[in-house]
Amino acid sequence: MDHIRNFCIIAHIDHGKSTLADRLIQACHGVEDRKFRDQILDSMDIERERGITIKSNTVTLNYDAKDGKRYQLNLIDTPGHVDFSHEVRRSLMSCEGALMVVDASQGVEAQTVANLYLALEYDLEIVPVINKIDLPSADVDRVAEEIDEDLGLDPFGAIHASAKKGIGIDDVLEAIVTRLPAPKGDPAAPLQALIFDAQYDIYRGVVLIVRVKEGTLRPGSEISLMHSGKEFDVEEVGLLQLERVEAKELKAGSVGYVIAGIKTVRDIAIGDTITEAERPAPEPLPGYKEARPVVFSSIYPMSSDDYEDLTKALDKLALNDAALTYEKDSSSALGFGFRCGFLGLLHLDVVQERLKREYGLSLLLSAPSVKYKILLEDGERLEIENPMFFPDPTHIKTCWEPFIKASIMMPERYIGAVMDLCRERRGGKTGFNYLAVGRVELTSQMPLAEVLFDFYDRLKTITQGYGSFDYEVLDYREADLVKVDILVNDEPVDALAQLVHRDKARQRALHYCERLAETIPKQQFKIAIQGAIGGKIIARATINAFRKDVTAKCYGGDISRKRKLLEKQREGKKRMKMVGAVEIPQAAFVAVLRSDKDS
Repeated sequence: MDHIRNFCIIAHIDHGKSTLADRLIQACHGVEDRKFRDQILDSMDIERERGITIKSNTVTLNYDAKDGKRYQLNLIDTPGHVDFSHEVRRSLMSCEGALMVVDASQGVEAQTVANLYLALEYDLEIVPVINKIDLPSADVDRVAEEIDEDLGLDPFGAIHASAKKGIGIDDVLEAIVTRLPAPKGDPAAPLQALIFDAQYDIYRGVVLIVRVKEGTLRPGSEISLMHSGKEFDVEEVGLLQLERVEAKELKAGSVGYVIAGIKTVRDIAIGDTITEAERPAPEPLPGYKEARPVVFSSIYPMSSDDYEDLTKALDKLALNDAALTYEKDSSSALGFGFRCGFLGLLHLDVVQERLKREYGLSLLLSAPSVKYKILLEDGERLEIENPMFFPDPTHIKTCWEPFIKASIMMPERYIGAVMDLCRERRGGKTGFNYLAVGRVELTSQMPLAEVLFDFYDRLKTITQGYGSFDYEVLDYREADLVKVDILVNDEPVDALAQLVHRDKARQRALHYCERLAETIPKQQFKIAIQGAIGGKIIARATINAFRKDVTAKCYGGDISRKRKLLEKQREGKKRMKMVGAVEIPQAAFVAVLRSDKDS
């Protein structure tokens, strides 16, 4: 066990985690040169296209150290974006140490600090790595100063590296062996293994990715899942070396995979503890936390025939993404679907994209919302994230909405523009923390609903890409909420209803009306699109009717003849409007959401 090291790489998004992982894999000859590709641990197309890590990935490497011994390094690559912090948390539970990567030109950013606190929560040993030292804009001394002041780590122990050029990779490997602790555990003790990830194999069923804390896991043994109580027979165990490599056993301290004939996804839960059925451990492993979704949206299939396929796809995706929650939902406009909970807007975007690509589904999403708390006049308390269930305003005594503490790191010159953005989003209690020369951290308390749509994009725009954003959910605070209904030809469309603060109601309703007017095709009669709070209309857009030129056959003559023809046409249009129904195309729902992100 002294020759095993379990570690992960943590950093802010785009600081070079995946590139550093590539170099470590190449230095340990974990992959043949002909099979190598950049971002080798990022297995999904969407990760490679966007240049971000979405899923934690595990690989076992063999490293011959300078002391003449061979070490087994279990590397877990983690995402950097705030929306995937649940993945990071699960990875940290499986490690004893972490490499903290900091960009030599960007310095310490919001998610760097957040991930450090997560690592300290699990008592991990941390080795700072200053990456990208080859860049012309690199300022290693300033970054070392930030590591000392902001992170409280020893700047003199930081390794200077360039993952792209391969500089300092040997130093990183030696630091892993010499500075990170070996795992503890007794191979003879009752089995305790943490399930920190899982995959679905169409031939073998569910493949569990585990970290063995105590005991030994062997093929043929009968195991029990401590939370669910289900029992299975182990068929195969092994190590993950970019591909699954079968092994005789997994001892305490090891990270590997287990195949136990688990056919249905619902039989397991990420974070569960595996033990032996005959000799169970006294208690499950501590520290696992359920993900708390903060953004909610309904997902509907474009065709109602795809509902069963969507159900199976969500089952399999939830196995691979433990932070995704979902329950059945229905809409009169869009049919049957699922109400899903996400950790943020990027998480929502990625889940939607994965369902489209990996399962070939065409989907439609309702407007994202957050969970509100409501106290009724009769004393009943409700929690609502779907506008369809918002009670009659006359029965409501008080409403509360979730607030967050936003942490924005940026160069000093952008303070004014960012403060204006925070004020626009109802931010308050703004504070400043000067990190180093020219760099400042701004903290502001604001409603979570205000950062849902385009806050991050706007921040990146006004700070020219230098601003970084992180947030933590604080508490619920009183708010003046209203339900805005969108009426098309006097008929409410439930999928477009939304809960907003009264001050922002008209702005949001007008935006929806204008977008729908652009995308709903013309009919033979005039269509009114209205935004309403109860019976009060607060916004309107009109789609004009197709109009035949009925006066074209009149060559001069008396004006009364033309009037008579136009009046007859008007009466016909009026009768048509009474019986006519407006079909809202799927593109209109998509345009409303997409334009919110662009506006």
